[in-house]
Amino acid sequence: MPFPSTTLEHFADPLVLRGEARILGVGAWKGTPALVLDRTWFYPESGGQLGDVGTIGDLLVVDTQVDATGVVHHLLGEAPPPDLLPEVTCSVDRARRRLHMALHTGQHLLSRALQEVAGAETVSSRLFGSACTIDTDLESIGESRVAEAEALANRWIEDDVPVRAWFPSEVELRSLPLRRAPSVEERIRVVSIEGFDVSPCGGTHCTRTAQIGPLTVTGLDRAKGKMRVAFLAGRAALSELKSRSDELVALGKLFTTGPYEVRQGIEKLRGSVKEAQESLGIFRAAHVQRLLERILARNDELSADRVIAYLDGETVETLRAVATKLGTIPAMQAVIGVGAFDGVTIIAVKGDSAPFDAGAWLGRLAKATGGRGGGRPERAEGRWPAGADFWSLAQTP
Repeated sequence: MPFPSTTLEHFADPLVLRGEARILGVGAWKGTPALVLDRTWFYPESGGQLGDVGTIGDLLVVDTQVDATGVVHHLLGEAPPPDLLPEVTCSVDRARRRLHMALHTGQHLLSRALQEVAGAETVSSRLFGSACTIDTDLESIGESRVAEAEALANRWIEDDVPVRAWFPSEVELRSLPLRRAPSVEERIRVVSIEGFDVSPCGGTHCTRTAQIGPLTVTGLDRAKGKMRVAFLAGRAALSELKSRSDELVALGKLFTTGPYEVRQGIEKLRGSVKEAQESLGIFRAAHVQRLLERILARNDELSADRVIAYLDGETVETLRAVATKLGTIPAMQAVIGVGAFDGVTIIAVKGDSAPFDAGAWLGRLAKATGGRGGGRPERAEGRWPAGADFWSLAQTP
């Protein structure tokens, strides 16, 4: 026999989180043990809002879902005992419900504020964990506009205006200035933030805007070619703001300043780093030039246009810089390397007029040694394994 639709008590008062119900059925929802009750205070997942959790008697409710017929399934953490009494006490997790109420009501506020400030219509929203996202219909929204919308939403929170949720008659519904069209055709529930926003919605909401607590935008990103706004509200926003404050204080201690002087400390550090980088760059350039001169001075033993050099104790970055300079000599063909415990990094280069294919040469030797490497005719880089005879291999035609 089909179950009757479950009576949803949260429609009457979302702040009531406990009550007595009768078990109508014991079964499963997609493989998870579940109970069906005649009435429930648990919100079932829908409209972008996650389902409530809590307890039914001594049983843990890990999720709440609703099927197409309106029957609510209370998913359990374990299978119920066979002697389960038909009358049970439902208790919804208060912290999770109140957070979801704050986020969902905050979403209505911010969606309306984004519409008013930036002309951004909300395409969809998603409440997950302790955060919420709003997907808009705009390809671009300036950060200043989002900040303005955030400030507007918080002003309405500070004003503590009433929030009403009800099922209007068809006549009344036609007279309401809905921000968006309903997604259902029957039993349309409307949520009104007095004087600011009127939207169709079946979710749980605060009864006054001050219950939302602080609202803070945490991200502005592109999703599916449009702008997505992420925000926190209520205790999640307080936790985030407290974490930011603690981090700022900790940074201030590192810079031996107060938290409001951290920016100046960072700017000063950036200036010092830039000066150090410039000095290091000058030193590196001089060091590379000295290495190049030393290599070319020893080159007479081979030929004026052929170099083989092993840069003992140097870094790969220095190796690359020397190779770049050698490659500017028109008739030059060069093979240089630098070693480590696990192998030798090799770079082969040639000047514009040298009859040498660096990429083909290095690729052939990499294959022969079990190493790797290759590149363009004018420059190639690779790695030979530890134990490879650099000097013999480098002189290979």
